[in-house]
Amino acid sequence: MIRKTLLGAAFSGLFLVAPAHADDITFAVVGPMTGQLANIGDQFRQGAEAAAAAINEAGGIDGRQIKIAIEDDVCDPKQAVSVANRIIANGIKFIDGHACSGSSIPASAVYAESAALMMTPASSNPLLTDDAAKNGWPTIMRLYTRDDAQGAFIGPWIAEKYKGKNVVILHDKSAYGQGVADAVKATMNAGGLNEVMYDGINAGEKDYTALVTKMKELKADVVYFGGYHPEAGLILRQAAEQNFKFQLIMPDSIASPEFWQIAGPAGEGTMFVFPSDPQSKPEAKAAIEKIKAGGFVPEGFTLFSYATIQAFAEGIKRAGSDDPMKVAEALKNGQPIDTVVGQVTFDKKGDLKNASYDINQWHDGKYAPIKQ
Repeated sequence: MIRKTLLGAAFSGLFLVAPAHADDITFAVVGPMTGQLANIGDQFRQGAEAAAAAINEAGGIDGRQIKIAIEDDVCDPKQAVSVANRIIANGIKFIDGHACSGSSIPASAVYAESAALMMTPASSNPLLTDDAAKNGWPTIMRLYTRDDAQGAFIGPWIAEKYKGKNVVILHDKSAYGQGVADAVKATMNAGGLNEVMYDGINAGEKDYTALVTKMKELKADVVYFGGYHPEAGLILRQAAEQNFKFQLIMPDSIASPEFWQIAGPAGEGTMFVFPSDPQSKPEAKAAIEKIKAGGFVPEGFTLFSYATIQAFAEGIKRAGSDDPMKVAEALKNGQPIDTVVGQVTFDKKGDLKNASYDINQWHDGKYAPIKQ
């Protein structure tokens, strides 16, 4: 998805810590630090900074202190490539990012060419690691789940729970939104339920009343939308204005208070899929308390960004080197890595093994997993 803002340049190359010494090691954190998806960028930054602080307090990486460099790609593919080139020019070899798949995929080619290690804590489009494997790029990894795995989880569930109902599938035409919507469509169809409408919307618009009217005419009972919270919230509000209620089901992008701020009471009951609640894991308790003490609630991708920094640190220790190629090899050796989201293991392609999910539901401005 392309999001643009004039403020984006203000964040480019910003170091939130003191200048690095020769024995320090810098990790770049890249995401939408400005624009409509800036809440995701903030989650990235908060998680990475908290992880770096905790590791540094414990002695760093074999005595080396971690420094964090923040970069803003605004979830814009062109900006993402520009940022990637700047990171490489600055000599940074480890990248916690990007967020949007539409940014991660083109940026990954820049990192791969320079053998820098990119590990995304959010991008879920399978093409990221599939293309990396096909092209022989071993330093492109994902500490998150894939759209096809999410589709395999929620698609059959929708087919069973809403058998005989009118289901609409929408997407925002982005690599992320359409990717996950297509994955859900395929598995839902395989489960015996076909949609009454499949369509893409234009992200960033303010008026979706024509879309709402069309879905109302189709008597939609359920809408699965592959996209982000600004559009989801507006569609729900404009549906409420027409006294039209349907069950909205989303992917992981609405695990943020900003969804409710936009949707308001119209968001009541909205469901979304997210990797099994990382905040409930005992490994995350101390990190969550520390982050909350700083005035930030570690929702959404915060802990996945934290875990990415932990994975980098552990990989460097295991490899006995900060050579990204050796670190990637050490991370893919099949040995579990302890992180705030639990023990993680990577396959040879750089994806997480054994992903699991929850179905969460919004109620009165908060969300929690439901029994399936």
